[in-house]
Amino acid sequence: MQTLYRRLLSVLPRLGVQVLDLGSGTAVLSRRGKRNRVPVGREADLVTRGGSRFAVTRVRPDTWVVARGRGDPPSEAWTNVRLGDTGAHLLFDAKASDERSLQLAAATYLCGHHVAGLLEKYEVNCVFDVGANAGQYGRRLRGLGYTGRIVSFEPTEEAFAKLEKAAEDDPEWWVFPFALGREEATRSMHVGWATMNSLLPASDYGKDRYRRFAKDRTEEIEVRRLDSVMDKALAGLAGPRPYLKMDTQGYDLEVFAGAGERIEEFVGMQSEVAPLRLYEGSPGMSEAIATYEKSGFGITGMYPVTREDTTGRVVEFDCVMMRADAAPR
Repeated sequence: MQTLYRRLLSVLPRLGVQVLDLGSGTAVLSRRGKRNRVPVGREADLVTRGGSRFAVTRVRPDTWVVARGRGDPPSEAWTNVRLGDTGAHLLFDAKASDERSLQLAAATYLCGHHVAGLLEKYEVNCVFDVGANAGQYGRRLRGLGYTGRIVSFEPTEEAFAKLEKAAEDDPEWWVFPFALGREEATRSMHVGWATMNSLLPASDYGKDRYRRFAKDRTEEIEVRRLDSVMDKALAGLAGPRPYLKMDTQGYDLEVFAGAGERIEEFVGMQSEVAPLRLYEGSPGMSEAIATYEKSGFGITGMYPVTREDTTGRVVEFDCVMMRADAAPR
């Protein structure tokens, strides 16, 4: 026998009222537009308007992620991976993410957060951003919460204009239109390679890997030594604690050499090291790391930047290193 409640629900549509029966004595009434029910476990329902599809992924007992416009069933919307006991979760669409892309994207994210954590731990107040290109690294640092001084160096005209634009509203982000190296000179730089412009020519391996290396033009740039610009870069800082980031497409050891004895002032550093050489004359990974370790730096993290599609071999790593004796006690 129908209850009065059920009778009322059956009559309402004749009066122009839409009824979405959720069971257990609960219903949603609406005058216009269709309502749909998306179950959210046993505890809740998601009520949606119109014909759009929604998928729900449960992250924790009290947390769900709702995605709109997906055709997957709710239980298959996303893959949820708990990251140990950190309280963090990784959500990804397994169907849309190949292993290589997922690994490299995760490495970029983890490297950025690792560096941000170290800058805070070591009380870094000045980051030397060598090979700044259009300011990607500086913007990432700001996005991760670093508020100290950034001093960026980018010698090519086109990239420097973009860098200058990125830093124009940030008084603690200084930019300089020259490169750093072992010797002060005017050099020809290979340009037109987007983020891969270099003072070194492309290797045969690099030419096979990247089509961009087939088009080669040069630009005259100024090269200065790191130790010659440090006083200006650190001016006004009480108790300078600098960090050196280098991404110069095979030229990092030359930049490092240009610091001379003043490299001892840096509490940490970051260098792109290459197991597979993209540039003629660039150092191998083991040579570069040995040089850094000899100057007192120890590895805190290694993150792949690029990998070969066919073999899975890493082409370049971001190598993060710190001085253990520089850590605040």
